Amino acid sequence: MTSILTGDIINSREVDSNEWLPLIKNAFQTIGASPKIWEIYRGDSFQIEIENIENSLLFAIKLKATLKKIKNLDVRIAIGIGAKNDHYKNITEGNGEAFIYSGLAFDTLLKKQNLAITSSDKDFDAIFNTSLALALLTMDNWTVNSADFVLKYLENPNTTQKLIAKGLKISESSASERRKRAGLDEIMQLEKLYRELINQKINQ
Repeated sequence: MTSILTGDIINSREVDSNEWLPLIKNAFQTIGASPKIWEIYRGDSFQIEIENIENSLLFAIKLKATLKKIKNLDVRIAIGIGAKNDHYKNITEGNGEAFIYSGLAFDTLLKKQNLAITSSDKDFDAIFNTSLALALLTMDNWTVNSADFVLKYLENPNTTQKLIAKGLKISESSASERRKRAGLDEIMQLEKLYRELINQKINQ
């Protein structure tokens, strides 16, 4: 079992790629090497394997925050969960359930929302994609400042709000307000739920 994330950058042509391309490459390189684990193709499309399935939603949220730190940018991500055939050198040539489900989610579900999951468990998919749709009402409207705050937190979840405020050169009250506007606590509750449900599925 693994997870394959297929996505593309929204409004990529409106922003110089030198602003966002190094950021997503850095994010991908924390997972593994190209082209076996990840690949960027057609300029603004990508595919990446998150082998530890329980981390796939967190990675997607972090990537969204990374891109929304840049004005006008956003990202669409389809997460496919399932088995894979390991006989490939380039991830874009991979096949198996995880690839099929990721492609299916990208072609269908991402017409309605910017983040979706598909697996063999249709009940899980239906419930969780509805939850994601609700979370995206906030996430899709993150400002640059909100995304910056979220990313700072995700990069060091054990830090304090006081230290984040200091790093951003804002007051603690401003940091608290950004946290609320970003819906960070609620989004992390959803991420925790995903992690717990995935662990249950793996251990069945």
